Amino acid sequence: MSGKVTLSMHTLPIDLVYRILDELDRLTIVLSLRNVCKRLNKVIDTYPRYQTFNELMLTWGSMPAKTIRQLANALNNNTTLTMLNLYSNQINEEGAQNLAQALQNNTTLTTLQLQSNDIGIKGAEQIARSLQNNTTLITLDLSNNKIGAKGAQHLAQALQNNTSLTKLNLGLNDMTAQGAQHLFQALKNNTTLTTLDLTGNNILTEGAQYLAQALQNNKTLKILRLELNHIGDKGAQYLAQILQDNKTLTTLDLANNCIGNEGSEYIAKALLCNTTLTELNLGANNISVDGAEYLARVLQKNTTLITLIFDGNGVCVEEAQHLFKERYAFDYYLAYPR
Repeated sequence: MSGKVTLSMHTLPIDLVYRILDELDRLTIVLSLRNVCKRLNKVIDTYPRYQTFNELMLTWGSMPAKTIRQLANALNNNTTLTMLNLYSNQINEEGAQNLAQALQNNTTLTTLQLQSNDIGIKGAEQIARSLQNNTTLITLDLSNNKIGAKGAQHLAQALQNNTSLTKLNLGLNDMTAQGAQHLFQALKNNTTLTTLDLTGNNILTEGAQYLAQALQNNKTLKILRLELNHIGDKGAQYLAQILQDNKTLTTLDLANNCIGNEGSEYIAKALLCNTTLTELNLGANNISVDGAEYLARVLQKNTTLITLIFDGNGVCVEEAQHLFKERYAFDYYLAYPR
């Protein structure tokens, strides 16, 4: 009779498994050992190093499709990760699809950063579908992913039903006014989103008009970033009309939007009535001394704006100091042109 003892993952003592895990990095444990068998999953779940594995950052790489599939597979039943950052990994639409499937089951991930991954329209569609049912994701960054107007439409549909997402970054996606229309239509009824970044989407004046219509109904959005969208003076007028009565926005970024004296005057008049905006970015526009002077006079009467960013306009340092530094009736931060 043989005296050999056969050991398998089903029979190895837990302390011995722990010693094996001690020799491995946490990423290897996540990618290679999860879902091997139910017992190993249970052991890993109790392993101290794994229990504290809350954040995973894999950035600036070229992640193979196999690795993405392994990661998505691990996310299906992972109960520790709350933040996943895959910035600039070229995961493409296939990788986005794998991650989207994982989001259908994962119940702990709260932050997902997928910026600069070329997920495209199809990838955005898959992520949007997962958002329909996901109730834990709070922050999602899909900036610079070539999702376009069609991808924005898919995400807009998700926002109609999603009840957990509070921060969404869709900057640099060339969604244009068409995509903005879909997105802003969803904003009318969404009651959870508090931060929206649409930097560099070329929504133009038309998109600003759609946004203004949405903000008439939306009562939850607090931070709105619209830098580099070419909304112009007319677009500024649309937004100014809403600012007069809006009671929720605290931060508005309108930098680099081809806004001149006319547009800045609309904004300034709105600030006479607005009582909630604390930060305003009008940097890199076409506002001259006349526009700045009007704005400075108005700001003497505004008691809530704390931060004004005004660099990159047609106002030199000395003029800005004269107009703003001496006239502000509140504590402020002013970024002067250099």
